[in-house]
Amino acid sequence: MTKKIKGSHIQRRLIPSYLFLILVSFISVFPLYWMIAAATNPSVEVARGRIWFGTYLLDNFQNLLARQDLWGAMWHSFLYAFVQTVVAMLICSLAGYGFELYHDKQKDLVFSILLLAMMVPQVATMIPLYKMISGMKMLNTVWGFMLPAISTPFLIMMFRQNSRNFPVDIMEAARIDGLSEIHIFFRMYMPIMKSTYAAAAVITFMNAWNAYLWPKVVLTDNRAQTMPMLIANLSAGYTVDYGMLMLGVLFCSIPTMIVFFILQKQFAEGITGAVK
Repeated sequence: MTKKIKGSHIQRRLIPSYLFLILVSFISVFPLYWMIAAATNPSVEVARGRIWFGTYLLDNFQNLLARQDLWGAMWHSFLYAFVQTVVAMLICSLAGYGFELYHDKQKDLVFSILLLAMMVPQVATMIPLYKMISGMKMLNTVWGFMLPAISTPFLIMMFRQNSRNFPVDIMEAARIDGLSEIHIFFRMYMPIMKSTYAAAAVITFMNAWNAYLWPKVVLTDNRAQTMPMLIANLSAGYTVDYGMLMLGVLFCSIPTMIVFFILQKQFAEGITGAVK
């Protein structure tokens, strides 16, 4: 009887916490719900603040296809984000691997200088980067899009920090067995650090997919535009069709949500530095 009383008392004490969590969850989910609902309504109803689902989804979709190259923008965004993610993970993991497992005072100094690059705002390097890309004839190409972001101080730092949990004894045993350093990296380091790779993939893919400023500078041809650029074009007219705009935002959000939900467990493990 006493245990039941104590249990009911504890449950009553948790009610405010549950109510708070429900409120925070509602606030977090409501913008997503409103975006989906707005995509099914005409622009007038969206402007009036209608939050219920409508029957205008097909019309908004047809208008979007008529005004913008939706599938082309989706393809370009996916291509740019995928290539940048693969190349950035390879380069940054190699750098983090080398900085941590082969570090000395000189490498630590180089790494400290590299971290200072995180303090430099992107806009400060925009003009020299544009001149470099333009001089190499890489405007409106996937290489011009991804080259400035294939090696970021943040990802290198994340791989270096998580490499501290990598079992060094395995490397020594592999060397005794005759494996080269490059084989140790690809056959042992990468499988063990898969959680870190998953976290890096989510971060890099989302940053590349949502990038707007640099693609706006380097992709001067509308035929090479990405989804954020397409959405900006939808909202740049004298009159904005909010229903069509919200449908475009929905299309832009779906790939990143899919990637995150697929890799969310590995993402959490990689951020916390878990090694398996």
